[in-house]
Amino acid sequence: MATLIYGLCALTAFLCAFLLLHAYSRSKYRLLLWSGLCFVGLTMNNILLVLDKVTFPLVDLSLPRALVGLIAIAVLLYGLIWDTE
Repeated sequence: MATLIYGLCALTAFLCAFLLLHAYSRSKYRLLLWSGLCFVGLTMNNILLVLDKVTFPLVDLSLPRALVGLIAIAVLLYGLIWDTE
């Protein structure tokens, strides 16, 4: 059951990233770009979670997961603070 939930979380983050980046390509509104890039990072974070918990349970991938999540949120934070239109 956990595998299904982890997979659905990764799929949801990917769908959000796709929709945000698609909306950015149509409107060129920069906040959509930063949000889409954040969700790309969150998708990678969820994929690492699946790899960590399901595929390689004996390997600890918590540090790479945390770093990817931190970078994803930092991208969004950069876009919210320093990118002005």
